Amino acid sequence: MIKVPYTELAPDALRALVEEFITREGTDYGHQEVPLETKVRQVMSQLQSENAFVTFDPETETATVVSAESLSENSF
Repeated sequence: MIKVPYTELAPDALRALVEEFITREGTDYGHQEVPLETKVRQVMSQLQSENAFVTFDPETETATVVSAESLSENSF
């Protein structure tokens, strides 16, 4: 896995990656539905504060968003 600065992605590509991450994860936000736009803002905030990162896997040629905690567990 390669850590990719989110600022190096085109805005549309970053948005698509974040939306795909949100919908793939199927995160449970409890009893109240959270709008997609709110979730996107939350993930973008995590990227900005370095609580999450964009990674690229050259073997599968896929990118995703991962938590900082997850990265430290995998010792980048």
